Amino acid sequence: MIREKKEYMVFSFHTTAEAMAMEQHCMEHAIGGRLIPVPREISAGCGIAWRMTCEEYEAFADRLPKLEYEQISRIWM
Repeated sequence: MIREKKEYMVFSFHTTAEAMAMEQHCMEHAIGGRLIPVPREISAGCGIAWRMTCEEYEAFADRLPKLEYEQISRIWM
């Protein structure tokens, strides 16, 4: 069975601490997503990224923490 690719928003961070802060905030506020290794299409300092669907991003963009994101990308995975 071939898995269908979906479009995601991926946030990369300068530090691991920022990535962990994103995870903690999203867990506390019931915002979907998860930590992943940084995809090859993106370059990032710490090697950890936060991935969420585009629908989740649109629904929760105003509730995301005010962190210093290295990069926010829309990619297919």
